[in-house]
Amino acid sequence: MTSQTLFTSQFLEALHTDTPAPDRAEEMMLYGQFIGSWDLKVIDHNTDGSSRESTGEVHFDMVLEGRAIQDVWIVPKREARQTSKLPTIGNRYGTTLRVYDPNIKAWHILWLNPITQTYNTMVGRKVKDEIVQEYRDEEGALCQWVFSETTPNSFHWIGRSSHDEGKTWLVETEFFAQRRQNSHE
Repeated sequence: MTSQTLFTSQFLEALHTDTPAPDRAEEMMLYGQFIGSWDLKVIDHNTDGSSRESTGEVHFDMVLEGRAIQDVWIVPKREARQTSKLPTIGNRYGTTLRVYDPNIKAWHILWLNPITQTYNTMVGRKVKDEIVQEYRDEEGALCQWVFSETTPNSFHWIGRSSHDEGKTWLVETEFFAQRRQNSHE
């Protein structure tokens, strides 16, 4: 084992955990239900009404002593990223860190996509049968990322924005996720 391999193994061991922190175990399952690997059908909607489809993958895990859920969203899938002709629009290789805050009974969420230099800070919570994450973009529009239609083996993720404080929504992106057969729950 090389020193780099040993370091990587120790880093992942320090980051990952199998169990939620005891003081927030129930709350951790809001996002903990997604732990595992998923295949994605991705639809990016353009403002002119057209859309672009691609495929992707997302991987969720529990981290930081069971106090956070981290994921990695990759579009297009890793095996398709070997080409030098990756699209600029819709190209994602980023991570989300979700930390439950018992003081506000909600989640602090940070999304980072270094490819597009996108950095979003939001708050997430359960709203009826959905998980709604909200933030404001650079222009002040209300934005939501919504997990809906969630089952143990699938979910629908919607990225949308509103310029009239939620009276109307423009759907920008959708992910249709299917859990991988060999993925742990």
